Amino acid sequence: MWDIFLKTLPFFAIIALGYGSGRRGFFTEEATAYLTKFVFYFALSAMLFGFTANLSIAEIFDWTFVKAYLAASLVVYLLVTIVAMIRKRPMAEAAFEAQCGIIGNVGFLGVPMLTLLLGPEAIGPVILVLAVDLIFFGSLIVILITGSRDGRMSFGIFRTVGLGLLKNPMIVSIVLGLSWSALNLPIPDPAGEFLTILGAAATPGALFAIGASLASKSAERLSVAGWLSFSKLVLHPGAVAIAALFIWPVEPYAAGVMIAAAALPVAGNVYILAQHYGVAPTRVSASILISTAASIITVSAVIAWISSV
Repeated sequence: MWDIFLKTLPFFAIIALGYGSGRRGFFTEEATAYLTKFVFYFALSAMLFGFTANLSIAEIFDWTFVKAYLAASLVVYLLVTIVAMIRKRPMAEAAFEAQCGIIGNVGFLGVPMLTLLLGPEAIGPVILVLAVDLIFFGSLIVILITGSRDGRMSFGIFRTVGLGLLKNPMIVSIVLGLSWSALNLPIPDPAGEFLTILGAAATPGALFAIGASLASKSAERLSVAGWLSFSKLVLHPGAVAIAALFIWPVEPYAAGVMIAAAALPVAGNVYILAQHYGVAPTRVSASILISTAASIITVSAVIAWISSV
């Protein structure tokens, strides 16, 4: 595990650098917002397009993989929801707590880190995990929040969900990349160099932005945040491991990548949604802060375990 920890340490060191810059005021919240926007809309999109343009849907899509990850995630999602309901939290808050329990930082942390640590072949499984998180659970949270507020389901909810998916640059870049691959078109050398240079900014930019954004997060409601962090860092990868290794056996390498992706800390976009809807943003931010700090150890342990299996 020590060797794996040393390999993951540089990634978390960049996060720590961003955090320190944010805490000292050297990197303001406004600067962090613009850096995040650059990474989200340009650098990460270029990286994802570059990866997927050299893949095909047949190469990356595996129904057994999707079934194992989705089923395991739903089990943890329902468990966290039930615990929230037992605590007599409203449906909207329960939905966001459940989101914290299963939605990891796959886009900003998982794509760059896992493809470097586990090899470029990891991109296919990582893309599948990212797609399930964005399309299924990203849609589910909007449906639950809007439905709980309106008291009913309406066509307008699905229109909102559809527009949200179409405007998500990660989904757009993945779809465009796979479409380019399906057409069997080569990427011209200048365009390839452009994507390589721009995509190379995604890893340091995303990690620094994660750290800088954590500097403004609160660590209040520690007991609930601790439970949600435990759900994300321990229960989620544990459930995914059981599903992918025993219930619906997935090819070992892909299963390992899936488990590693499930072990990632709570994603920052959960906080963005919580803030947008005005539902438990402090609780979500505390979960992000605690899970990210703890993941320095837990992610290393999980990657060391799957590497030895």
